Amino acid sequence: MKILVTGASGMVGRNIVEQPYIKSNELLIPRSQELDLCDKQAVDQYVERHQPDCIIHSAGRVGGIQANIKEPYTFLQQNLMMGLNIVSSAYKYKIKKMVNLGSSCMYPKSLERPIRESDLLTAPLEPTNEGYALAKISVAKAVEYIVNEDDSFRYTTLIPCNLYGKYDSFEPSKSHLIPAIIVKVINAAKTGEPVTVWGSGTVRREFMYAEDFANFVAYILEKDIKMPTYLNVGLGYDYTIKEYYQSVAKVLGYQGDFEFDPSKPEGMKRKLVDITLLNKSGWKANATLEQGILKTVDYYLSCSPTDEP
Repeated sequence: MKILVTGASGMVGRNIVEQPYIKSNELLIPRSQELDLCDKQAVDQYVERHQPDCIIHSAGRVGGIQANIKEPYTFLQQNLMMGLNIVSSAYKYKIKKMVNLGSSCMYPKSLERPIRESDLLTAPLEPTNEGYALAKISVAKAVEYIVNEDDSFRYTTLIPCNLYGKYDSFEPSKSHLIPAIIVKVINAAKTGEPVTVWGSGTVRREFMYAEDFANFVAYILEKDIKMPTYLNVGLGYDYTIKEYYQSVAKVLGYQGDFEFDPSKPEGMKRKLVDITLLNKSGWKANATLEQGILKTVDYYLSCSPTDEP
């Protein structure tokens, strides 16, 4: 196949294009300088010219809780434009296969049980990432509407749990939880100061090693599995924020203290996806939490400040 991968320079995209099966195909991996996904005309021209057999849409404006709180409009506007532009171009030029990447942020904030795909739009969203979530929901609904109108289009939105791993961002103002913890713990070990944890440390999160998620994308394309319109991709279990800090500390050998700051936002109390549908595919993630953290630490330590993505 000829596969167009948007966002191939980001964490998820880079992990996807490194998968052996994905690499065995003809890849189109334009950088933003070559293709501005916010430019509808440019996207149309690119898709028409190259006529890919499949599109994997992994591009997006992403960031942790600080960035989402600070720039909700930017997260809404950029993710909405990028997503709708690529989906509408795929439909216009009759690209029959698409894998659209959603986010578990799309789901309601109030569910403390495992979240099913059918829970989408059943209750209010988490305010701290509402802009990002609304953009992702809108693009996912566009995918759904196309499939409903014409089921010859094999489009799906994969909804991963939180991801971390190689090529993640370690910049404090942009990073997600696990890379942020890694930087905090390493710095605390150097300074001897305690590590500050936002919130109570009791809220729960589900984190998958990004290479495992990329492996699933390759798995469904290689086996040519027809996916449901929405599919959660997760582990089926979660940990408290405190346990993630403890796991990073264990991997790094950190013996210092942790201080909790309840004045800081901590988001949803729990965000665990239901993987009943995923289990029917026969696929499972491989990396344990400690294995994933160790690989992520090794990657971070291998990057000098100027090389860090």
